Amino acid sequence: MSGFDLSKQGITKPTIQRNLAPNVLYGEALEKDGSSIASTGALIVMSGDKTGRTPKEKRVVKEETSQENVWWGDINIALSEKSFFLNKEIAINWLDSQNGLYVVDGFAGWDPKHRISVRIICNRPYHALFMHNMLIRPSQEELKTFEPEWVIYNAGQCSANTQVEGVTSKTSVNLNIKDRTMVILGTEYAGEMKKGVFTIMNYLMPSKNQLSMHCSANEGKDGDVALFFGLSGTGKTTLSADPKRALIGDDEHGWTEDGIFNFEGGCYAKTIDLEKEKEPEIYDAIRFGSVLENVGFDPKTGVVDYTDVSITQNTRTSYPIEYIDNAKIPCVGGHPKNVIFLTCDAFGVLPPVSKLTPGQAMYHFISGYTAKVAGTEVGVTDPEATFSACFGAAFMVWHPTKYAEILRDLTNKNDTNVWLVNTGWTGGSFGVGSRFSLKYTRAIIDSILSGELADADYNVDPIFGLATPGACTNVPSEVLNPVNTWADKDAYAKTANKLAKLFNDNFETYKDQADAEILAAAPKPA
Repeated sequence: MSGFDLSKQGITKPTIQRNLAPNVLYGEALEKDGSSIASTGALIVMSGDKTGRTPKEKRVVKEETSQENVWWGDINIALSEKSFFLNKEIAINWLDSQNGLYVVDGFAGWDPKHRISVRIICNRPYHALFMHNMLIRPSQEELKTFEPEWVIYNAGQCSANTQVEGVTSKTSVNLNIKDRTMVILGTEYAGEMKKGVFTIMNYLMPSKNQLSMHCSANEGKDGDVALFFGLSGTGKTTLSADPKRALIGDDEHGWTEDGIFNFEGGCYAKTIDLEKEKEPEIYDAIRFGSVLENVGFDPKTGVVDYTDVSITQNTRTSYPIEYIDNAKIPCVGGHPKNVIFLTCDAFGVLPPVSKLTPGQAMYHFISGYTAKVAGTEVGVTDPEATFSACFGAAFMVWHPTKYAEILRDLTNKNDTNVWLVNTGWTGGSFGVGSRFSLKYTRAIIDSILSGELADADYNVDPIFGLATPGACTNVPSEVLNPVNTWADKDAYAKTANKLAKLFNDNFETYKDQADAEILAAAPKPA
């Protein structure tokens, strides 16, 4: 592009290609990147040794602007400014030594009032196409005056140097809040860029008393917005993809005094065992312009085998959000009427739906609970509890109570109802009971969104203190109270007390910064 260079970023030698169209990036990827084209037209790429994020190698620079704000520990591991600038120098020198580089300039945040401008500098065409999909694409007019507030140096093909203090392997992903830069070394997994932008938003928004959220969002015909939080396997993608409602976004959102907005210009979905019948929206979005990452396919026909996990179980696709037929563009909405926390409780003791008090909403938001089905070891049948603060601990920069307090303020101010929906087991734990029917879960979501459950009669569970409705349209009343579904009531009590204790043990980490209202919402095992 005439008149465009990267001298401000310390890069002067390579040929720079900026904001290339997908068809041009396809040609570059086929020529230079060892990529292929799927029978549907999507670009098939491989991410090299790393087929997922490397959270243990993520570092946040500890300096005067960040040291008092960041939740330091196993998630936000501190790195000195000296080490960061050594890593940045390694990345810039490597990028500057290449024949050609790709730049993607775009925005994070559909609300112009709250968006940030981001520049991606990378060497792989696949990375450029991926971020072309994931950032919000500027118009040609916007590109003329585009100035990046944040820069991501993706030198993922260059290994980090373990001689640099704080670098423990050939991979190092560094965020410097004061310098407004991110450096990626030793990993070619594209998700590091996407989640890097999310981490930036997770720092900036709470600093302005706004909420950044790891959730999906949709909107009804009357403009009523719903948010869906949930860890992997809870049904977040499936339940938010509702043909009756417009999709605002599938993964990352902000909530301000003006309402909510999606951070991203696209979606990044898992493709393991993908079937058109079960997830038609995602299946149909995998076409020209989409990226397919680390999937198995027939090289002669380009037909993808979504059951093939020989490279990784974390097979993925990235596509622009307009590839979803019922996407709402621009991806903004009003204040949510309902916030839904999804959990897959494999212990089988949480109710299929509970209406939460403000204190409970904060407690369960900070807990971020779901359970994995056992089976990793022979003979182990007990479910395993998983807790991830704010339903996305890996990307939270402030202490979880900071996000929870903003959530409480926003839900109180906007009369938002908060719900806990269990998509897991009923009639016993995994191995005894059965997975709660998707048909019933959809009926519960419909009753929440219609307003029916807001006015229902409720009973309070003595152990978890959760309020459960006595009736819900199209759902058998007996399944609404989990104890009724267990044949062995003593086993239910024992299991419920066990899970309650796991909640309390997990919350020990957060007690010192939680207020009385949050602490009062803790389960009370017998």
